[in-house]
Amino acid sequence: MAAAGSGRWYRGMSADNVKGLVLALSSSLFIGASFIIKKKGLKKAASSSSSSSGVRAGVGGYSYLYEPLWWVGMITMVVGEVANFVAYAFAPAILVTPLGSLSIIISAVLAHVMLREKLHIFGILGCVLCVVGSTTIVLHAPPERQIESVTEVWGLATEPAFMCYVAVVLALVAVLVFKFVPLYGQTHVMVYVGVCSLVGSVSVMSVKALGIALKLTFSGTNQLVYPQTWAFTTIVITCIITQMNYLNKALDTFNTAVVSPIYYTMFTSLTILASVIMFKDWDRQNPTQIVTEMCGFVTILSGTFLLHKTKDMAADGLSNSPSFRLPTSTASRSFKQTDVYSEGIPLRSSESFRSPH
Repeated sequence: MAAAGSGRWYRGMSADNVKGLVLALSSSLFIGASFIIKKKGLKKAASSSSSSSGVRAGVGGYSYLYEPLWWVGMITMVVGEVANFVAYAFAPAILVTPLGSLSIIISAVLAHVMLREKLHIFGILGCVLCVVGSTTIVLHAPPERQIESVTEVWGLATEPAFMCYVAVVLALVAVLVFKFVPLYGQTHVMVYVGVCSLVGSVSVMSVKALGIALKLTFSGTNQLVYPQTWAFTTIVITCIITQMNYLNKALDTFNTAVVSPIYYTMFTSLTILASVIMFKDWDRQNPTQIVTEMCGFVTILSGTFLLHKTKDMAADGLSNSPSFRLPTSTASRSFKQTDVYSEGIPLRSSESFRSPH
């Protein structure tokens, strides 16, 4: 009966969804590893910058571009992103994007092994929750929308609802970049990650549109003659450059096991919202499927939150404490402001406890 049930599940997924699933899983493997390789490169570049009076990525420097290890991580991420790019051409974003939780698990485990960033037992539970939530979403993902031309995607992208979403995203990004980054970029992880996530939700929609255009082109229906294809290409390039810049700043300033879960949570939430608005994924599902998907997504969010909080506990020196109460003494507060991981990367800077002047 189990085998029969498995067969029904497999037959229940379209061929395109299966291809998208495999590509998304392989993408997560590469991207999860790339976080650690790039972080090692950033740390090595930061060490070199300190000895040569250079500027770190977290404060606007680009010395990491001369570090070969960072480029290895970048190439690994590119391979993962290419797989992810192709996955969006075959499967809906609501299936592909949540599977990025696997990259969180990989980066957390590798950070524990290679960067000596402590992985608490609750962090392991968080990883398990991510897997359970991802499986739930995969089992109830909607079929891919059948699109015959890139102009059809352009029509979806220029509908009033999605145009309003894009306008809100651009406004929020402008406020974050020009108002909050100078004041709080070095002390609050949500600032850099917020820019990456907001821009990323728009880039995924453009990546999906471009992927569909290329898939149709390779199938014999040339989409490169349409200006909309090149418009989506320009948007993709612009968004990726912006994401890469602010993600590097986040990784150089904050702990990997904190950046990865928060980035995943915000990016996935906004991408699913953008996909629901633009491609109307939920129009092809019944209420039960939608609610089940949301439960799976909440499970993933719980896992990423648990990973985040357990790393916070480790940074505060609470992981070995019989109680999880926050310290209240002046000494404890002072320790919290100056605590660093063994690799010398602060979770929060002491400025986060002071109001900007």
